[in-house]
Order: sequence, then C-alpha cells, then structure tokens
Amino acid sequence: MNALTKLQQVKFMSSREISELTGKRHDNVVRDTRQMLGSLDDSILSHEEYQELKDNRGYTSEFLLNKNLSITLMTGYDVNARHKINVRWQELEAQINKPIDPMQLLANPNLLRNALLTYSEKVIELEQKVEVMQPTIDAFDRIATADGSLCLTDAAKTLQQEPHKFNKWLNLNDWIYKRTGSKHWVAYQEKIKSGYLEHKVKDIPMPDGSIKISEQVRVTPKGLTKLSKLLGNNNV
Repeated sequence: MNALTKLQQVKFMSSREISELTGKRHDNVVRDTRQMLGSLDDSILSHEEYQELKDNRGYTSEFLLNKNLSITLMTGYDVNARHKINVRWQELEAQINKPIDPMQLLANPNLLRNALLTYSEKVIELEQKVEVMQPTIDAFDRIATADGSLCLTDAAKTLQQEPHKFNKWLNLNDWIYKRTGSKHWVAYQEKIKSGYLEHKVKDIPMPDGSIKISEQVRVTPKGLTKLSKLLGNNNV
C-alpha cells in the first residue's frame, strides 16, 4: 500500500495558526475574529466559510476561517502579518493533491488539523448524499424483491403509495384509463409497448355455464422501476 496520502482540498486556517504566524496572542485573535464576524452581514455567512470550535466547558477553543475570512481578518493587521497569511495560504493551496507523508502530518499539527477537517467534511457530505438517495435506494430494493408483474393494488403497496391515489395518478398521467361504461382499468397501448404495463384478459366460467371476461392491468418490474423514479418515496 502506498504510504502517502493526499490532501484533496484546504478549506480552513485555524485562529491558532494565525496567532503563530502573526505573533498575536490567540485570545486576541479569537476576539478579533468574533468582532469581524459580528460586523459582517449574517446573510452572507455560513459554516462553509467558518467554524467555531468549543471545549468541554463551552468556551471557544479556536475559529476555523476560510481564505476570504482569513484575509478579511488581516485587513486590521499590519502589512507583515497580512503578508505572512497570504504566503501561508499559497503554501496550503499548493498542497492540494500533493502527496504528504503521514509522519509529516503527525509532526505538523496544522497540517493534521486540515487533513482531519477535509476528511470529516467528505464523510458528512457523503452521508448527506446517501440520505438524499435513500428513498430511491429503498424503492429499488422493493422492486428487486418483486416477482413478475403486479396488479395495481400490489404495485401501489410495493411503491408505498395509497392505491386509490396511485390509480388516479396513473390515470392523470396517461398510464391507464376506463372505457365508457366500464368499471375496469385499461392500460394505454404506449405503456404496453414500452414494457411498463400488461393488460391481462381472462375467461372465467360461471356457475350457469356462461363465460365472464375479466380484465386486469398489471405493472411489470420495468414499470415499477420507471414509477419509482417518477414517484420517489412521496405519496402521489
């Protein structure tokens, strides 16, 4: 296994590193940061731009600022401090996708902090994507367990829809219709050709010797897949 790792992106600089680079006491940097954030319009700020980390007692242990906020903070500092921060950001940005020895990370608290933040953010981002995709994943799991075509009621249950509303949606969206004077649903030919629906006709012998014709629309696995994409996990 390659002993090197990569920093995919550098989003933040810590107030502790700013303190080290500028020679200012960290509590003063925290104070200046809080004053800056209080002066900025709340509508343009988000946790993608800064984070406030607190200790077990609830006190601020440090701020993490993105490049724009770091440079904004430096406008109140002397030119040497501003220059050091600009140079440091250039160094951080140059490390993007650059192989870093894990031992170097362990020896450099600032590099390690940035690496951990980067990977933590990626984990959170992936978790959020999975949460958004979960309804679709669940729908396809339900479809995968379906065997053959299903009647409209069973198809609605498989897709976690109310049968009456499900049928109404199919009717309004040109999947099924009723012939004049008939109580039975009929599949649109276009949906049959697409492989989404089947229209079954069955002869049923009656006790008096007559034959009753039974019609039934059935949804195929392909149709279930299509409907799961159209409906998601929401009631129609």
